[in-house]
Amino acid sequence: MSGAREFIHERKTAYQLTFNINQPSDVDVLIDLARFCRANESTLATSKDGRVDTERMLVLNGRREVWLRIQQHLGLTPEQLLALYTGNAVTRRIE
Repeated sequence: MSGAREFIHERKTAYQLTFNINQPSDVDVLIDLARFCRANESTLATSKDGRVDTERMLVLNGRREVWLRIQQHLGLTPEQLLALYTGNAVTRRIE
């Protein structure tokens, strides 16, 4: 395994051990993070007067990036993660 591929594989394993969906407490943490990071809602923020609150939106977008990173490591293969971070295309094998 190449150095980068081994690093990604180890990091993916670490995320999977940290967020084990077979452990109720881990699921509770993911549910909390999903809410906090706005996993399923827009990061658009408005002030009381109805104007777009750019600073608040930047904070919410940062939270959302954390959620997306966690989900990438839980749902993508090490090869897909490596391709994502290096910008290389992943070729799919047809069997």
